[in-house]
Amino acid sequence: MNKIAVITGATAGIGKACAEKFAANQYNLIITGRRNDRLSALQTDLEKRYHIVVLPLCFDVQDKQAVDTAFGNLPENWQSIDVLINNAGLALGRDSFEDADMADWETMLNTNVHGLLYVSRALLPYMLRAKKGHIINLGSIAGKEVYEKGNVYCASKFAVDAITKSMRVDLLKHNIKVTGIHPGAVETEFSLVRFKGDEKTAGSVYNGLTPLKAEDIADTIWYCASLPAHVCINDLVITCTQQAGTYYFHKNQ
Repeated sequence: MNKIAVITGATAGIGKACAEKFAANQYNLIITGRRNDRLSALQTDLEKRYHIVVLPLCFDVQDKQAVDTAFGNLPENWQSIDVLINNAGLALGRDSFEDADMADWETMLNTNVHGLLYVSRALLPYMLRAKKGHIINLGSIAGKEVYEKGNVYCASKFAVDAITKSMRVDLLKHNIKVTGIHPGAVETEFSLVRFKGDEKTAGSVYNGLTPLKAEDIADTIWYCASLPAHVCINDLVITCTQQAGTYYFHKNQ
């Protein structure tokens, strides 16, 4: 019987790379995202290539009622969840604190923090019943060090770091693993979303760098999830070779 992984924000970037990695390793998948066309296309592709089963659920993790409805009504054969990858998240804007858009702040907090909490609480009952499971939260190196004009994005990822650590402690008694993965510069749609479609500015972020790829993070997440039952990686920061922190880079000229 195939294991089951839930991946939020699976329609692009790290989430999509995780879906491909876990499908290739014969996991059945519950994939979530806001774009139904992308979810359907990914479902068709993964089922055809890997002969696994995919359940697509289209909703925004910011919407608690939608999260509860989707996960509270899972068919019985989808309730034995082995891995939850809380990947859905975003950055919006790169403005000094006094100039930042309050709506951007609220969207980041509602997605990166509240969304992670909503999904985790909705799915935990299945893991508690099974007395096992693994929750993997996507943080960021921005949740370890604050940088200029990072303000509330950094705050949201600091919150993810704290939540991950507290989940690990609180769920210890239930035999549930909790892992925090904190990537540095990864070339995905992340910067394009952050700079609201400005391709030139988004692309300039990686000038002079060989950044991480989504597949690098997916490989790391798979490694953490595939370790023996008695082994748990609690916290992992991963950067490209040319990055040593949120503001330490060695870029090629």
